Amino acid sequence: MSVSVDTVAGPDVLGRCRALVRPALVAAVRRLHPWPAEMAAFSLGWRDAGGEPDPAASEGKGVRQALAVLGAEAVGADGGAAVPGAVAVELVHAFSLLHDDIMDGDALRRRRETVWKAYGTGPAVLAGDALFALAVQTLAETGGDRTGAAVRCLAGALSALVRGQAEDLLFEGLPWTGPGAVTPERYRAMAEDKTGALLGCAAALGALLAGAPAATVASLDRAGRHMGVAFQAVDDLLGIWGDPAVTGKPVHGDLSRGKKTYPVLLALATGTSAARELAARLRDPARLDAPTTAALVESTGARAATLAEARHHLEAARTCLRTAHLAPDPLHDLEALLTFLAHRAA
Repeated sequence: MSVSVDTVAGPDVLGRCRALVRPALVAAVRRLHPWPAEMAAFSLGWRDAGGEPDPAASEGKGVRQALAVLGAEAVGADGGAAVPGAVAVELVHAFSLLHDDIMDGDALRRRRETVWKAYGTGPAVLAGDALFALAVQTLAETGGDRTGAAVRCLAGALSALVRGQAEDLLFEGLPWTGPGAVTPERYRAMAEDKTGALLGCAAALGALLAGAPAATVASLDRAGRHMGVAFQAVDDLLGIWGDPAVTGKPVHGDLSRGKKTYPVLLALATGTSAARELAARLRDPARLDAPTTAALVESTGARAATLAEARHHLEAARTCLRTAHLAPDPLHDLEALLTFLAHRAA
């Protein structure tokens, strides 16, 4: 496969925005009690479980903080105007991952122990709470006539995130097929809340703090929500077929846990003989051989359909951006991020 310029540019954009935001993010975390601050630094990839620098650890992609910076730049402001918003959304993202890992029982993230495995469940819950509170405090202390609107934007995204996580947890107890089964449409709505709301909030906050009109802020929020659905679809693909060296998680991990993900739900919805065999295996844990189950999912066309769904939402995000009358260079950087995300599972 040939690699486009935008695919290469995506990591450069992320790196530039991370360099702008990181000093303020570090300063914010230092405001915490030393123990939650140590766990926060571990979760953010800055320190090991003993509090020492960990240059081998991954800090994550930083998509949300980049969206905030680019949201400000796209409406003609300096990216620095978005830094408080970028810090807030990055702290919320860290909080959500920390609590997700506890709820999902995930022992690994980014090729090392999760916070609850390294420090214990109680301390990890405390660290997540501290990050949540710090995010709101950071944004509330921004000052200016846009502060109230910015806090309301973040609060709305937090409510949606919780709603999406509640749905995701409820899905675990619902049947694979028949009345009450999770449909692809319901899963898509969950993904928009759980993943898309914070991405949309990030881009919207950057523009909002930079003084953009409401219509532009709304367009950036919609673009981020489409990105979220695409992001979740790609994550679901990687959760089944991803390379552990890249994902930091076991191959076929989601299938081994019997987790409801977009490719599996799309496969079941085909109604084919392979779908019926897949449903029988999913209902009987003794038959849930992950490689065979993954092959069944793929044989229905669900792997290709999931990737097509991700690309559809990335194109919808691109349309939102192109109709928002944004500055050309930041628009190019935003589109570079979209292309980068599209290639994660290609």
